[in-house]
Amino acid sequence: MQYFLSKNFEKQFRKLSKKIKDRALEKLRLFTTNPRDRHLNNHHLAGEWTGYRSIDITADIRAVYKEMNKDKDGTNIVRFDSIGSHSELYE
Repeated sequence: MQYFLSKNFEKQFRKLSKKIKDRALEKLRLFTTNPRDRHLNNHHLAGEWTGYRSIDITADIRAVYKEMNKDKDGTNIVRFDSIGSHSELYE
């Protein structure tokens, strides 16, 4: 599994506290090795986020991503588009 970050994700990430940034990096490392690990609570989204998935960074912070095409070697690639609190992202 490989991922890349959108410019929007990078902008939102810069605004997070160091503690949340560290936790997000830890969860992204876990995501690359096992995207369905139960600690990520990886799930489909609906509404305006239809076609996207979300993982938990903390109890309230989510990272939203979209599955992209596989690369030439067959590796899954995803793009993380947004990171923020549940209320910031979904309300």
